[in-house]
Amino acid sequence: MPIFARNVKGMTEVLRRRTVGVAGCGGLGSNAALALTRAGIGRLILADFDKVEASNLNRQQFTRADIGADKVAALAAHLRGINPKLSLAERLVKLSPANVAEVFAEADLLIEAFDRAEAKKWLIESWCRAFPGRHIVCGNGVAGYGANTSLKVERLGDCIWLCGDCESDMSMGLCSARVAVVANMQANLAIELLMQDRRA
Repeated sequence: MPIFARNVKGMTEVLRRRTVGVAGCGGLGSNAALALTRAGIGRLILADFDKVEASNLNRQQFTRADIGADKVAALAAHLRGINPKLSLAERLVKLSPANVAEVFAEADLLIEAFDRAEAKKWLIESWCRAFPGRHIVCGNGVAGYGANTSLKVERLGDCIWLCGDCESDMSMGLCSARVAVVANMQANLAIELLMQDRRA
């Protein structure tokens, strides 16, 4: 049976022609990339400069065998294990306002998966300046555990979307289940937005 035989009707045909950028391959980014791969996305641009550490394993899509490896390479290997036909662009780079447009030039949509508020701010600004009209789906407020009813999707303007509770403090600590819920909210919204734009 083909991998995507049980996908929502018509979804695979649309998603396989789409490219999604993932800015940050940690808790949000690795989980969102996994969900998008399982949904049948055609191409992912993975961007991160970090290496896998033991402390990442409580919430990120890595194993002990990945410790010490570049996150983009380790994540790409796991994603290819699900769908060998997935096209992957591995960008081992520290993102900055100066290189966002170049790194994600081919992305139809961007998943923002940074940890720090100040980095989220310049990434959103840089993306919107470089690609007006292209959606950016952000994670905001993933700390703690439980409190499912506090998680929501908010829209800012035409193309900026926030997923999470928009208030929890990272000092609370991070729980794998809650991080994955928000990452999957991001992936689910990305799929919805891409399905609304059915260009050939």
